[in-house]
Amino acid sequence: MHMSPPSVANSELHQLSLMSQLSNSQLNKIQKTIKLVRLTEGEHLFEQGQEADKFYLVRSGQIKLFRVSMEGSERVIDIIQPGQIFAESVLFLNKGKYPIGAEALLNTELLSFDFKTFRSVLEESKDTCFQLMSDMSQCLHQYLDQVDYLTLQNASFRLINYLLQQVPEDHQPDKSYVIQLTTSKSVIASWLSIQPETFSRILRTLKNRKLIDVNGKSITVHNVNQLKDMAA
Repeated sequence: MHMSPPSVANSELHQLSLMSQLSNSQLNKIQKTIKLVRLTEGEHLFEQGQEADKFYLVRSGQIKLFRVSMEGSERVIDIIQPGQIFAESVLFLNKGKYPIGAEALLNTELLSFDFKTFRSVLEESKDTCFQLMSDMSQCLHQYLDQVDYLTLQNASFRLINYLLQQVPEDHQPDKSYVIQLTTSKSVIASWLSIQPETFSRILRTLKNRKLIDVNGKSITVHNVNQLKDMAA
């Protein structure tokens, strides 16, 4: 892990919903404690149970959030993309600990924000407090939706729905589309709560039905409408 002072403009911070209501003087205060963090692929940012003192913004790359069970098995909770903030939910816990681990799936660049400094800014900005609560509430609803999604739908539906989510909304549904997976199939399988062998079997079934072709991390959906019909 490499850390250094970053070059961050207030305009970049203002684009984040969490900081959109802050004044330049408040942003300047935050600027003084921001660190630029660079991780290589496979490097851990923090471990589950580690004392928490920072939250993060992904600038480039990908971060895998995961939990490890008592038996030592890993479960992927989320994959954080560029432009997303994570670990801010621990902000209000005194001597809080990260409830998850974080690992770089690619070479990744992040900005780290100091909890103590951000809490002091929140005391000066009621609007930012409400924005933070709104963001955290939205995140909670997304995770509740994910729980429903993982518990109420079978593995085939979850994988097909994941593939459909990768297709742009403006793509003509009767045309083929090539999906370039940005992470390994094993990580995606864990995220979707599917055993790796089941994941591979479903892909083979879809391929045998001539709905998709698979070439490494490239998956060609031959007809989006047909895939939607199968999901339905």
